[in-house]
Amino acid sequence: MSDVQANSSADAGQDTVWVQEISLIDSIPRWIAMTFVFVVFVGTWQLTTSLGLVSPIILPTPMETLKDMIFVGQNLLTGGYMLLALWITMKEVIYGFALAIAIGFSLGVLVGETAFGEKAVMPYLVAIDTMPKVAFAPLFVAWLGFGIESKVALAAFIATFPIVVGTAAGLHAADENARMLFKTMGATRMQTLIKMKLPTGLPQIFTGLKIGAVGVMAGAITGEFLGGGRGFGELIRVAASQLNTPRVFSLILYLSLVGLALYVLVQWTQRKVVFWHKERVGAHDA
Repeated sequence: MSDVQANSSADAGQDTVWVQEISLIDSIPRWIAMTFVFVVFVGTWQLTTSLGLVSPIILPTPMETLKDMIFVGQNLLTGGYMLLALWITMKEVIYGFALAIAIGFSLGVLVGETAFGEKAVMPYLVAIDTMPKVAFAPLFVAWLGFGIESKVALAAFIATFPIVVGTAAGLHAADENARMLFKTMGATRMQTLIKMKLPTGLPQIFTGLKIGAVGVMAGAITGEFLGGGRGFGELIRVAASQLNTPRVFSLILYLSLVGLALYVLVQWTQRKVVFWHKERVGAHDA
């Protein structure tokens, strides 16, 4: 009888142990998954152009785009006019992102730390964010001129709101017990903010920074489209007016690499600063 009970207890123990199962798709290494998606995308692209489903004026072939990317890359490496244009766009992106961080973090602290900010300031920020931001480009040009300033302003304008939301959400993420502990120990409001709320909210703050890093590039290029300039946005506009779609595609791809580099920089900083927090999607990280 004791053996039966022992076996029953062992079976019950095995049944109650929760083991997270890894699905087949989550067990695929990242490089294989990315290669597969890339091959499918390029294959679909090539098939679409080969069958003539889309005019080559609208959609160039992958090989035409690759040839133009090589040309653009050679121009960049030899210090041609495209390198100067890329540097101008990069300055617009960097300055715009730095300005967005300064404004977004300040407003995020105001919204997340004060009732006045949450009740009086946040509704206006939401209302402004719901407006079509492209419509503000002519205003920034009228206010700041056709130079780099108007592009920086539009880039910061687009990237600010995610940083505000991320900062405010991070400050609200602090545990209530931790708040009570700091209050019991006699910590001031500033000490609680710096030593407890900000460290606790860093994951949410960096989430806002990553979203802002993606949007800041769109703001700078939109500013160049509508407000002139000498950056990559102007080169794209000229190429599009000449129906040079391979050049448009290659310039866009190089801009995506710059945007990706900025995103990876923010992500790398997050891993170094918020080393105790790990973001994961799915059950397996390869």
